[in-house]
Amino acid sequence: MAKVTKVLDKEFVPFIGKEQIAERNRQLGAEITKEYQGKDVLMISVLNGSFMFASDLVKEIDLPMDLSFVKYASYEGTESTGKVKQLIGFNAQAVKGKHIVIIEDIVDTGRTMQALIKDLEVMEPASVKVVSLLFKPEALKIPMTIDYVGFEIDPKFVVGYGLDYDGFGRNIPEILVLKDI
Repeated sequence: MAKVTKVLDKEFVPFIGKEQIAERNRQLGAEITKEYQGKDVLMISVLNGSFMFASDLVKEIDLPMDLSFVKYASYEGTESTGKVKQLIGFNAQAVKGKHIVIIEDIVDTGRTMQALIKDLEVMEPASVKVVSLLFKPEALKIPMTIDYVGFEIDPKFVVGYGLDYDGFGRNIPEILVLKDI
């Protein structure tokens, strides 16, 4: 029987282990290193959820880079609100002419990513690509390409490795999925 972890009022079971995450981070880091050799790169980590992924991923990227953070919000509890708000931003000087790689924990509806890319494009970057640890293609509401995907998953609610349920569970070192009732 799978270990059950309680986060607030919900029960979660193991989904993607620490070793799988570490191996995928190594692979993604190698791909990004190869593509961006000799380019002026700005990695933008989307807070709060991507902080653990970003921290581990950038250690696997062997090239000079700048790293910045942005905060957008679209979730309350286990549901996407459908509305995206920018809470912490970045300045246009840091973006103009750079090759931007957005680091996201999870792309499901695509609304947050669409808002972020739209905000970045007016700042005239050389390019914008997205690396997401998790991608829920069945939940996507906005047509878009995720350039680097860690794991494609079904539209289930997950926590751990930076992902949260009402702010809790981010510190769990693996990814857990909401237990079926």
